[in-house]
Amino acid sequence: MLFARAFNVSRSGARGYASARVAEVVKPKADDVVITFARRTPLTRAKKGGFRDTSADGLLYKFLKAGMAESGVKPEQVQDIIAGTCHAPSPCYEVRAASLAAGFPEETPAQAINRLCGSGLMALRHVSDSVRAGDIDIGLAVGYESMSTNPRPTPVFKEEAILNNPPSLDCAKPMGWTSEMLALEYDVSRAKQDEYGLLSHNRAEAAQKAGRFDNEIIPIETTVLSDPADPNSARETITVSQDDGIRKGLTPDKLTSARPAFKGMGDERSTGPNSSQVTDGAAMAILMRRSKAEELGLPILATHLATSVVGVTPRVMGIGPVAAIPAVLKRTGLTTEDVDLYEINEAFGSMYAYSVEKLGLDINKVNVNGGAIALGHPLGATGVRQVATGVSEILRRKAESGSQDKQILVTSMCIGSGMGAAGVFVV
Repeated sequence: MLFARAFNVSRSGARGYASARVAEVVKPKADDVVITFARRTPLTRAKKGGFRDTSADGLLYKFLKAGMAESGVKPEQVQDIIAGTCHAPSPCYEVRAASLAAGFPEETPAQAINRLCGSGLMALRHVSDSVRAGDIDIGLAVGYESMSTNPRPTPVFKEEAILNNPPSLDCAKPMGWTSEMLALEYDVSRAKQDEYGLLSHNRAEAAQKAGRFDNEIIPIETTVLSDPADPNSARETITVSQDDGIRKGLTPDKLTSARPAFKGMGDERSTGPNSSQVTDGAAMAILMRRSKAEELGLPILATHLATSVVGVTPRVMGIGPVAAIPAVLKRTGLTTEDVDLYEINEAFGSMYAYSVEKLGLDINKVNVNGGAIALGHPLGATGVRQVATGVSEILRRKAESGSQDKQILVTSMCIGSGMGAAGVFVV
C-alpha cells in the first residue's frame, strides 16, 4: 500500500554516479545557467487566508521588495524581469509598476507571460534562455497569483469553427471537469485519489511541523480587514509566515466523508481534500551564468538544464506530466531512475495518481513534503514555487548527510487547455 511506505523517504539522498552518462550531465560548466536565489511567499487560502485582502500588484510588490533584500543581488544588476501569472487583467502594467515601486531602476524592463498553470516555469525558462543566448547577464523569474482578487474567468468563444470543434470547446471547460474526465477515462478511483490526497496533507503537515519549509519561505507583511465581512472595517497589519491550507490531522475517514467538489459530472470523484486549493502566493528565482555567479561571489544553488512543453488532449489535460517528463528527460539524456527528487503539481488527485503510476515513479521521490493538494496552487506562481521547494529540500538533505554529490530535480505540471511542462535542474 502507498500509505505503508509513504514516509520512508531517504534523508541522505546521496548516491554515487557510476554512470558516465549521468556524470557528464551533472558536471559543472562555466556557461551553465545557474540559480543563485529561489524563494517563495507562504501560500494562503484565497478569500480566507493571510493574503485575502492583498491585491495582485500589492502581493507582487511586497514580495519583490522583500526577496531582493535577501537575494545578494542589487536591483540595478537585474537586466530583465519576467513574471508568470494567469488571471491578472493587466499583468504587464502591474509587473512593471510593482518592480519600479520595489526599487528596480527604470532601465530594468519587465514582462508578463501566461501559459496558465505553467506560467511560472515559462518565466524561468525565458530568463534562462536569455542568459544562455547572451542577451542578459542576470535575470529575475517570478510567478504570482492572487486568486482572491482575480478568480478564473470563464472563456467565451465566438468563432464558429471553434464552437463546432469539440477539442476546441474542451479548452474552456472548468478544470474540475477535466479531472473527472481523466478519472473516468483512466479509471482512477475515488479511493485512489483520496489515498494520494491524504499523503499530500500528511507529508505537508509533517514538513511544516519539522520546519522544512522555513528556508524557502520569505515572510510577508501585509494588511487584512479586521472584519472580513465588512469592506469598510479597519485594516490590521499582519505578518504571513506559514502556509495555511494544510488540513492537519486528516484521516482516511475524513477523506471518505468529503462530498464531491464538482457537481453534475456523473460519477464524481474529486473532492476538496483530494484536489488543489484556490490559493494566493508568489515565488522567484534569480538566474545567471555560472561564471557571473562566481565573479559576484554568489551561492550556486542549482543549474537549469532544460525545460520542455508538450500538448495533450484538452479533455484530460491532467496527463500533461506523463508526456512532458519523458520529453525533457530525453533531451538531457536522463531516465526517470536518474532523478533524485520530483516536484509534480498536484492539480487534482486524479492527475497526481495517474502521472505517478503511469510513469512508474517511486513515490518516495515525489512531492516528499506534500504538494498543491495540501499547500495550494497559485496558478502563475506554481512553476517557480516547485523549483524553490525542490532545491531547498535537496540542499537540506545534502547538509544533513554531508554529501557533495550532485542531485537531479525534475519539476512538472499539467496545464489548462491540454498541455504539460517539465524542467530539469541539477542541485
